[in-house]
Amino acid sequence: MKIMVCLKQVPHQDARLDVRSDGTWIQEDNIKFEINSYDTYALEEALRVKDSGEAEVVVVSIGPDRVSQALRTALGMGADRAIHVNDAEAENSDALGIAKILASIAKEENPDLIMTGLMSDDGNFSAVGAMLAELVGIPHTTAVMKVEHTDSGLKLERELEGGALEVVELPRPCLIAVQTGINQVRYASLKGIMAAKKKPIDVKTAGDLGLAGQIAPKMKIEKVYTPPKGDGAEMIEGSTDEVVAKLVSKIKELGLL
Repeated sequence: MKIMVCLKQVPHQDARLDVRSDGTWIQEDNIKFEINSYDTYALEEALRVKDSGEAEVVVVSIGPDRVSQALRTALGMGADRAIHVNDAEAENSDALGIAKILASIAKEENPDLIMTGLMSDDGNFSAVGAMLAELVGIPHTTAVMKVEHTDSGLKLERELEGGALEVVELPRPCLIAVQTGINQVRYASLKGIMAAKKKPIDVKTAGDLGLAGQIAPKMKIEKVYTPPKGDGAEMIEGSTDEVVAKLVSKIKELGLL
């Protein structure tokens, strides 16, 4: 079995985020980056399949030179090889453009299973996985919380609103976008980190994939800004009855009731 895992490198969760002077995005200089948290669960789920039998895990990521750090981390965790799409045109692409790039790679690799995280920590679109599956022409499902491999494909539990779960069965090849908490993500071992140095990273451009000039974004970010601070909080004191009466009066005063 071949499993393709799609990874995105995002700002570290503890990084200080400042908006660029032109307001188009965050200032990325001098901040740390890491693998998108949702994607680490997808990678772990793929590695568990590899641990339990014969499977090749191929990780794919799009971005500038720094993305190779994320790919080396994934290789250190146990992935077999990596593909890095390093192209200025790809960096400015939107969800559809990213899906087109990944679909081109998927058609070359012909994996039995594609795994992604449910969404990215920075964009939160939750769109690339579904678009990718449609472009490749394979079934998919999202928000997966449990994976069971069967002779005919996959039996999955996916999260719905309100904490409910839905059971879905998919044939292979297919794509699943996993939810956080589906497993316990491993760390890269020292042995794995050393071995990762010898594992291949295949660097490609949009031109190599036949997509030059075809991944221009359909969506444009007009402005990124810090939300303005609201008015200060008003503390209501007194007995329970007094607090309730004052709160109801305040709600009516604000026109919320």
